[in-house]
Amino acid sequence: MDILNNIVIDKRQEVKIKKSLIPVKQLEQSVLFERATISLAKNLSKSTTGIIAEHKRRSPSKEVINHKLNVYDVASGYEKANVCGMSVLTDGKYFGGSLDDLLIARASCNIPLLRKEFIIDSYQIIEAKAHGADAILLIAAILTKDKIKQYSELAKSLNLDVLLEVHNEEELHKSIMPSLDMIGVNNRNLKTFEVSLETSKSLSSLIPNDFVKVSESGISAIDAIKTLQPFGYKGFLIGENFMKTDNPGANAKQFIESLKL
Repeated sequence: MDILNNIVIDKRQEVKIKKSLIPVKQLEQSVLFERATISLAKNLSKSTTGIIAEHKRRSPSKEVINHKLNVYDVASGYEKANVCGMSVLTDGKYFGGSLDDLLIARASCNIPLLRKEFIIDSYQIIEAKAHGADAILLIAAILTKDKIKQYSELAKSLNLDVLLEVHNEEELHKSIMPSLDMIGVNNRNLKTFEVSLETSKSLSSLIPNDFVKVSESGISAIDAIKTLQPFGYKGFLIGENFMKTDNPGANAKQFIESLKL
């Protein structure tokens, strides 16, 4: 959890600076602010594959994954692969991402975009909408129940889908509320960084069927998805598996076609 705590401390400082530079009123005047969003949750619920492909340059656990690719190629490649949506990391310090990545992805494809960020302030939700996101991620481990409610309701008022990420039963119980669309189970233990699909399996029966179930982390094989589908999972977030290749789009296409067999 130390990494998560450090990220949150840095994020508070970052958001404070951004607020002083770009007021909310300015974000609300963005051309993209009035754009009609595309529902990631609906895409997942009617899909038989459910792949959310990620754009991620690096991570605290793996360090550099891929610095050579440009967002335009990745986003357009993912769209051609028929993914259900694309997750765009916008954290700079720990993941090498930026809001520019979100803007470029938005200009490059017409699939739902999830802003993957450590959201600790409502400002970041307005920011997501202003930069072309269709959905936001909320992380239960860093938010109180009241904040989850406040942020998810704000997102819904902006027509953004909400993916709430949990790591254990305690986080799940505090988080269930009608303003969420998707509940994501992160298979990575935040203390040890070990990954186990058992986390998704054990929490699946505790997630009400009103929510689209998403499994995150450690999904690199077709078998993992086929193992989790009977547990009710409709979404599978895959990042490193595609991003560590020279052509994430082509790899995603091949993966999805194999999954259909």
